[in-house]
Amino acid sequence: MPTQGVIFDIDGTLVDSVDLHTEAWRDAFRHFGYDFPFKRVWEQIGKGSDQLIPALLPPDVVKEKGKEIDEYRAAIYKRDYLPRVRPYPKVRELFERVRADGKRIALASSAKADELHAYISMTNVGDLIETATSSGDAAKSKPHPDIFDAALDRLGNPDPAGVVVVGDTPYDAEAAGKAGMRTVGVLGGGWPAERLRAAGCVAVYGGPADILRHYDTSPLK
Repeated sequence: MPTQGVIFDIDGTLVDSVDLHTEAWRDAFRHFGYDFPFKRVWEQIGKGSDQLIPALLPPDVVKEKGKEIDEYRAAIYKRDYLPRVRPYPKVRELFERVRADGKRIALASSAKADELHAYISMTNVGDLIETATSSGDAAKSKPHPDIFDAALDRLGNPDPAGVVVVGDTPYDAEAAGKAGMRTVGVLGGGWPAERLRAAGCVAVYGGPADILRHYDTSPLK
């Protein structure tokens, strides 16, 4: 089916933030007495806090401290790490190309709403997107499909077969697949191409600039 719309993840896809998120989570866990290696936390980035915290802490600790840990992480990320986030090259140019091709664009992120707004500002794509969904729009975060289902709903429920998701983690591909959409993977999050393909990505590119270079032969076309 021809591609009619594109839903973009943000962290690791449009902005270079994955390592910064990892460090913010490590800071938060350490504050509450849990010191995890970088890689163990990094492997969970791409999930929302509702999935990430239970993946690392026992159920009783999640119940007792999960919300407090999440709130602490959000505060220090916004204060110490968000100012260091930078967009990847050619994000706006890629969005302009997608729109010039007559396709619709939505953003779907596990980020908090205030982080999402900051990302839209720094990538300068606010006038090119139709809608954006954040963690508050989904009962469960990736790898559950809720966030993509919400984006589809806001786009007027087009046929999922005609919508492509662009994301940087296996969780994006898994969630998109459950929602009936194809996924294009990018390498900004640090996951190897073979792992992204194994999760369901139909193509893998270096990042937004690489997709733009190969746009005419990409699934976005």
